[in-house]
Amino acid sequence: MIAARTLFPGGVNSPVRAYRAVGGEPPVLVRGEGPHVWDDAGHRYIDYVGAFGPLVLGHAPAEVVAAITEAAEAGGPFGVTGPGEVRLAEIIASRMPSIERIRFVNSGTEAAMSALRVARAATGRDLIVKFEGGYHGHADSLLVEAGSGAMTLSIPGSAGVARSVAEQTLVATYNDLDSVDAVLRAHSGKIAAVIVEPIAANMGVVPPARGFLEGLRDLTASAGALLIFDEVITGFRVGPGGAQELFGVRPDLTVLGKIIGGGLPVGAYGGRAELMDLVAPAGPVYQAGTLSGHPLVMAAGVATLRALTPELYAGVERQAARLESGLRVEGASVARVGSLLTLFFRGQAPRNFREAKSSDTDAFARFFHKMLDSGVVLPPSQFEAWFVSAAHDASVIDATLEAASR
Repeated sequence: MIAARTLFPGGVNSPVRAYRAVGGEPPVLVRGEGPHVWDDAGHRYIDYVGAFGPLVLGHAPAEVVAAITEAAEAGGPFGVTGPGEVRLAEIIASRMPSIERIRFVNSGTEAAMSALRVARAATGRDLIVKFEGGYHGHADSLLVEAGSGAMTLSIPGSAGVARSVAEQTLVATYNDLDSVDAVLRAHSGKIAAVIVEPIAANMGVVPPARGFLEGLRDLTASAGALLIFDEVITGFRVGPGGAQELFGVRPDLTVLGKIIGGGLPVGAYGGRAELMDLVAPAGPVYQAGTLSGHPLVMAAGVATLRALTPELYAGVERQAARLESGLRVEGASVARVGSLLTLFFRGQAPRNFREAKSSDTDAFARFFHKMLDSGVVLPPSQFEAWFVSAAHDASVIDATLEAASR
C-alpha cells in the first residue's frame, strides 16, 4: 500500500512482511476464517502463515472470538491481577511441570530478555550461549553474529547494538554438542545459560538430532549454567506440553508466546520456583509491564488452550503428515515436527543453520509466487516454518498439493 510505505519503515511494522526474501508485493489481507484469508480484492487463499504460529485453531475460531468479546465487554485492563491470569497460568503449569512460577509479559522478545536476566542473577555470571540461526527476539544481546569461531565472542548483528553487549553472547552450532562443550570449556565458570529453540524454527524447521537436547541438559548441569528452552513457537503447538514434553527434557526456564495469547500479543517466562522468586517484587530482578496479563489476551489464551485436546492434536498430525508426504519431490526435502514444517530446496533436510543456508532460495522464491498465484499463502522466506492448523482439513491439504504439483 502506498500509504504504508510513507508511514512505516520499509512500509511494514515487521521486516518479514515486506517480502524482501522472495520479491514482489505482498497482498493486502483483510479477513480470515478457518484455514483461509481474503485480500482487499476479494481473492481467497489457503493460509500457512497463521500469524507465524499462534493460530493453531485457524482464523477467528468461535470460542476464541467469544472469549475476547466477553472480556472486552467486561472492561479493563484494571492495573491489578485478574482471574484470567490465574486461569491461564494454572493451565500452563499443569501441562508444563517445569514451570512452577510464571510471569506474563507482552512479547516473546520481552520474555527471552527477562529469562536471561534471571539466569544471570541466579548464577552470578554474565555470558550467554545461543545457536547460529536461532532467533529469540530482538533484544540487543541476542542480535549477534558468530565471530571467527564458535569459541570467540560475538559481534553485533544489527546496527545500534553495542559491541560490549554483543560480546556477552557466544554462538554454538545447533545439533552439535561438541561445539557447545567447547564453548562451555573455553569460558568455564562464566556462562549463565544456554538458550535454544528445542525445535529450531527460524532457520526453517530443523528437528533436534537424537540425544541433542538430552546432551544440552547434561552439559549445562555440569557447567553450572541454566538451560532455557525458547518455546515461543513450539509451546502447545507440537503437543500438549510443548517440545519439552515431546522429547522428555526439562529445562530450568521456559520462554513462551504465540499460542498462549490465541493470536493476541503475549509472552511469558517461567521455571523453577527458586529461580522465578528472584523476580520483583519477590526478589531483586526487576521486570515490569503495565499491560502484562491483559484480560483480553488471557481470555483468548484460556479459550485456545482449552480447545487443544488430544483428539485435536491427532487430527492436525494426520493432515500435516499428508502434506509432508505430498510435498516430497526430487531436488527438495521436507522437515516436519507435528504441525510445523518447511519445504527446503536442497536434496536433504538441513541439520543446522549452515546447511539450511545452502538451500536454493531463488527456487523457493519462484515456488512461493507460483503458489501465491494458485491461491496458497506461504511464509515469505525459505527460513520460516509453515503452520498447519486444526482448520486445515483433507480438502484443504488436497488443494495445496494440487497447487504444488503445478
